[in-house]
Amino acid sequence: MAKAKKAKAAPKGAKQEKEVLLVASKVRDAIRTADCNVAGDALEGLNEWVHFLIMQATARAKENGRKTVRSHDFMTPM
Repeated sequence: MAKAKKAKAAPKGAKQEKEVLLVASKVRDAIRTADCNVAGDALEGLNEWVHFLIMQATARAKENGRKTVRSHDFMTPM
């Protein structure tokens, strides 16, 4: 049996792919329901935004002495 090859580390400064947190078919359906087309990079961009929102919400929860993220942690002051 052959040994599995190790994945090569990305070069410094290279953009690291983040885990996809979206249901692609549902996102595409929602966009198409609005009578728009979906570009190839649309899901990647939305996924980046979701990761950003999660990072902000977890930081806010921690700042408030909580380990539980609540719905209002995703809200930004206007």
